[in-house]
Amino acid sequence: MAKNDVPSSLLMASLVLSVWAAAANGHNITAILDSFPDYSVYNGYMSQTKVADEVNSRDTVTCLVLPNAAMTALAAKHSLAAIKNALRLLVLLDYFDPQKLHDIPLGTTLTTTLYQTTGAPGKQGFVNITNVRGGRVAFGPSSPGSKLASDYTKSVRQIPYNISVLEISAPIIFPGLLDAPTAADSNLTALLEKAGCKTFASLLVSTGLLKNFQSAMDKGLTLFAPNDEAFNADGVPDLNSLSSADLVTLLQYHALLSYTPKDSLKLADHPISTMATGSSGKFDLTVSSQGDDVTLHTGVDSSRVANTVLDDTPVAILTVDSVLLPSELFGHAPAPAPAPSSLPPSPLPSTPAPAPASKSAKAPSPLPLSPPAPPSSSPAASPQAASDKADVKNSSGAAELVRSLATLIAVAVAALWLLLM
Repeated sequence: MAKNDVPSSLLMASLVLSVWAAAANGHNITAILDSFPDYSVYNGYMSQTKVADEVNSRDTVTCLVLPNAAMTALAAKHSLAAIKNALRLLVLLDYFDPQKLHDIPLGTTLTTTLYQTTGAPGKQGFVNITNVRGGRVAFGPSSPGSKLASDYTKSVRQIPYNISVLEISAPIIFPGLLDAPTAADSNLTALLEKAGCKTFASLLVSTGLLKNFQSAMDKGLTLFAPNDEAFNADGVPDLNSLSSADLVTLLQYHALLSYTPKDSLKLADHPISTMATGSSGKFDLTVSSQGDDVTLHTGVDSSRVANTVLDDTPVAILTVDSVLLPSELFGHAPAPAPAPSSLPPSPLPSTPAPAPASKSAKAPSPLPLSPPAPPSSSPAASPQAASDKADVKNSSGAAELVRSLATLIAVAVAALWLLLM
């Protein structure tokens, strides 16, 4: 190899490493779509409704994106809560690239979507994908007799078998999907009481904070509501001993003036300011997550996010297992006691004490989806299908092979460069 060939080899290694980094670090749908101005309106609503965070928290998805004209028409007539439902129905929980679309066994299939995970009844959260005449691939609701009113138009981007982005011509709509009530219409007290948080609700009423929270629901609000048992747990201070101002601050510490549902909390990599944040202190929360478990840390204690009571843009209400105690009011967690300088001799080796039980049981993680089938090698039935297969061939590559070879390629090229210097 001549010296003047080395820079091109280094460039190739750099490209391979870029692909490897994308495969290793998951995906970011917002970052992907930033390179495509034709989907800027869709991308903006994905961020505003936090559906993007739900997409990024999953290992295998297909996003059906709408061009700006179609997304603008949808958003002009409906609330954010309704738009969020429509966007969730466009996120398929399986990997479909163009070739897989054209090679669907028997020409039709039902696939589950992100909307189904919200508790949609029956199969409302499923989408029908069907190959129709002339190589056309169409999408529609899963209910029998529904029209296949949305067409696959082109491939946008694939990171096999992690994320696929495909353009479709129109949203997928079924009756009732866009009739979601706005979060501001919700009765906050009734929602909290039904979720087993009556003590928290009564404190909001008695301190006058309920009105503040209710008015904030128009612009953005997240509540961490302790359940009733949490107020009787060991270590929780007597609330009657707190001044009125400190009690208000404690309750404000359980609220964020932003819409931050559970999937968005999983991605938080910095302290989060609460409603109590001000001149008297930071009153921050930090977040850790493992799988589907999310834990809030105050500096005094920690609490698991248990359940989602409400998740309707721009409001999220989440229950927590413990009362959140800010360090600004209750001090920092005590340091462990120092070990004694000398211990009496023991005739037998000491037996380690069993590890203390976790403060709260870990919620079971959802069962992993079965891995998607690799693309079929059967020939396409139309020019559109043939073009799509060429796109897939150019944009894909075995992700696992890239992961295993990228480092070796980089090292080999670097060594070659040094030899030829």
